Amino acid sequence: MSLDFKHIRAFTFDIDGVMTDGGILADLEGNLYRTFDAKDGFAVRMACMKGYPVGVLTGGRSQSIRNRFRTNGIAPEDIYLGSRDKMADFADFCRRHGLSPDEVMYFGDDVPDIGVLLAAGIGVCPSDAAEEARQAADVISSRPGGKGVVREYMEKVMKERGDWEFDVALYKKMF
Repeated sequence: MSLDFKHIRAFTFDIDGVMTDGGILADLEGNLYRTFDAKDGFAVRMACMKGYPVGVLTGGRSQSIRNRFRTNGIAPEDIYLGSRDKMADFADFCRRHGLSPDEVMYFGDDVPDIGVLLAAGIGVCPSDAAEEARQAADVISSRPGGKGVVREYMEKVMKERGDWEFDVALYKKMF
């Protein structure tokens, strides 16, 4: 199947199992820790620098997620923590940015992501996603969760649209 990346104007993604490998460390006080791939983070920064709306739809509730992605340029109102109805949050993201769902790429890896994987213009899942998510996705990355899945496809879209050019001055200004 040949995918047309040029119609994608925004990106949304889940966190655990997509931006991370799904592992979560917990300390004795109940604080949760995740490891993120810096290359994924850079792709998010590039998208934000180029004006793409970027959203996070996660069941996770940790403020560390909000802090991590605000430093990558994502607006606080586009970070949906504790999402229990990802379709409603996805619809809100699209409405607020004047997008139709088919203009948004979504990255998900598990059962709660299926509706959005199907509704988005292009649904992407990591190679180690749950089988149900793999069946719902338009494309399955060659990479497992937390190992550059988001970078791989954000970069493809932005290259296809001619937006993968690094602007040092803008980068210094924004970050």
